[in-house]
Amino acid sequence: MKIRLVRPTEQLKEQAIKFRQEFFDNHEMVINGSELFDKTDQYEDWLEAVTANTNIETVNVNWVVTDTFFAVDEKGKIVGIIDLRHTLNGFLKDLGNCGYSVRPSERRKGYATEMLRLLLPIAKNAGMKELYLSVERDNEASIKTIVKNGGKHERRFEFEGEQADIYKIIL
Repeated sequence: MKIRLVRPTEQLKEQAIKFRQEFFDNHEMVINGSELFDKTDQYEDWLEAVTANTNIETVNVNWVVTDTFFAVDEKGKIVGIIDLRHTLNGFLKDLGNCGYSVRPSERRKGYATEMLRLLLPIAKNAGMKELYLSVERDNEASIKTIVKNGGKHERRFEFEGEQADIYKIIL
């Protein structure tokens, strides 16, 4: 299993739309780590927003600087998405620095663990010292992904009626 993280581009539009549609077809309306790709109708609008959000001078006033990456396999298929929020504001303190999703047909293959592993040096190169990740308590797969990448339990909290935990990864 070899994947690489690539920034969204216009050339990935068709694949990205199929990626998103697979979640919807699986009755999953939220794509974690997608910087609202699940809520944006037009790929071009989403691409413009995620590109702007990579720079402190162009980031949306309601966001923090964020890098978003597709995880692409050896055949060029988008298997996942992951984002890196460089700082945490009041809203993000319980959501963490990073979110990720693996497309339904590609789960249980280790992609999430590898995506997070590949993101860690990117975060370190951005000057970050640690990553905070939130996870719902019943999401065993994501907890394993975080722990395999060095995550240590920090604290518990409740978000929108769901019990969740924050893990910290030292970079």
